[in-house]
Amino acid sequence: MPQSVSGVWEGRPVWAEVDLDAVARNIRLLKGQANGAALMAVVKANAYGHGAVTVARAALAAGAGRLGVICVDEGEQLRRAGIGAPILVMGHTPATDAARLVDLSLTATVASRETAEALAGAAAQRGVRLAVHLKVDTGLNRYGLTPADALALADWLRDVPSLEVEGLFTHFASADEADKGYTLDQYGRFRQVAEQLDWVPIRHVSNTASLLDMPELSLEMVRPGLGIYGLYPPGEVRRDLGLVPALSLKSRIVRLTALALGDPVSYGRTWRAARPSLIGLVMCGYADGLPRSLSNRGCALVRGRRAPIVGRVCMDMCMVDVTDVPDAATGDEVVLIGCQGEEQIGADEVAELAGTISYEILCAISARVPRLYLRAGEIVSRQTLVQEPAPGRAPAAVRSGAEGAGLGR
Repeated sequence: MPQSVSGVWEGRPVWAEVDLDAVARNIRLLKGQANGAALMAVVKANAYGHGAVTVARAALAAGAGRLGVICVDEGEQLRRAGIGAPILVMGHTPATDAARLVDLSLTATVASRETAEALAGAAAQRGVRLAVHLKVDTGLNRYGLTPADALALADWLRDVPSLEVEGLFTHFASADEADKGYTLDQYGRFRQVAEQLDWVPIRHVSNTASLLDMPELSLEMVRPGLGIYGLYPPGEVRRDLGLVPALSLKSRIVRLTALALGDPVSYGRTWRAARPSLIGLVMCGYADGLPRSLSNRGCALVRGRRAPIVGRVCMDMCMVDVTDVPDAATGDEVVLIGCQGEEQIGADEVAELAGTISYEILCAISARVPRLYLRAGEIVSRQTLVQEPAPGRAPAAVRSGAEGAGLGR
């Protein structure tokens, strides 16, 4: 977990600390699992709540060869920050976004003839050759082409001069389950397609779970997401790789209130003091990403001790019972995700209490929560609603940067 730097943060008293050294370590560990395959760092959903631009830079510096996003907007955000590495848009791109995708030198996922024709037309009009990946649905039944349709579309695409089929991929439905039977069935169906498309150079199927448990499926490229951020998938997977959580969510006590026996706290008066109590007001609520379902269930860390969250979590704040925390005071750091002293509250613990998964907990940390980026425990960058990370290069250099990375074909 990141070292605390709370003493130097003077903005709104809620913030996330993101340890870029942990991100780099996790990238290297996951790449070491990949049997020599290239690694694409999945930074969709604002890098799982960690901040896409800064995390993308850290991942590339640590050895990732390209980046994965879900939509053109996410790709454009990275390009505007001056990132010229290959970026795969893994989700559906509507035909109306084809020209913008080509102008940004993004790599498209193709799962329909309509999208392919729009991309081909836009690329031809601009005199470039656009790299695309074909998505094969092998049993997730969510997005992609059936094996038969993938073969047919690939055959058509092979003769389109403005498009290059660079990659072929699928997505596993249950790679984090102990029984790998269905995953192997999906892999087998994928290999049947891939063997008939042996002219496609890059094949990729491995997410974090399959990379941990089945590194032999790595093929030419792997695409971990959750593991980059130091968490293991919630199912039954190997957990001894040494991944380090990169994010902590913190706040401060801004007010202390002494309550008498029976006094209520927060909306609906769902909690009443069973004894004379001291309640700390914490400026983090469900609009910041703290689940409302933690009301009267969750905990925070104050002075290295667990303090129960009492009453309903509000939009912008919550309350913690610090009666048993010696010398609790206004200004004290409050850890909602992360470490303090010998205690720790992980995103997995928060997710279990909230009835969800760690992915959702991380992705839900809202844009208004400042991100402080650390290396060796020191702030090297920060991002707030009004302060983006400094661009690596000016937006005007985007196209030349993409071409330099091998995208401007």
